[in-house]
Amino acid sequence: ITVKSSNRDHVTAAGEEGDNPPKEERWKTTLKTTMVEVEAAEFRGHKVSLWDLLHSRYIPEENRKELLELYEAGELTLEQVKTVVTTIVTKAAAAAAAAAAERAEPTAPVSGPRAELVATEAEPTPLHGD
Repeated sequence: ITVKSSNRDHVTAAGEEGDNPPKEERWKTTLKTTMVEVEAAEFRGHKVSLWDLLHSRYIPEENRKELLELYEAGELTLEQVKTVVTTIVTKAAAAAAAAAAERAEPTAPVSGPRAELVATEAEPTPLHGD
């Protein structure tokens, strides 16, 4: 083993790495280049990469790690990952939309400056009864 040549080999290896991605990186490339359509939330009407969906706010970190590990290990096919991810995103986005709609209280349609004045002068309603 020669220590002197290891420095030169390191530079060569680094140069080659950029040209030929290591095998373990191919699964990432596949996820980044596989585009899907999800009719949910901000993704509606756009094609999005599986990678972006996996890293969206709709996929919890635990699920993302598990899916990536299973796919990388070959235990899940690309189609299975696609199905699981799109299902999770669709359901999570629908749940988020339902929760947002539930939080928004419907008000009677009133227009003009008088509506703002009435709203600011009104007494606050208690959130919780005693």
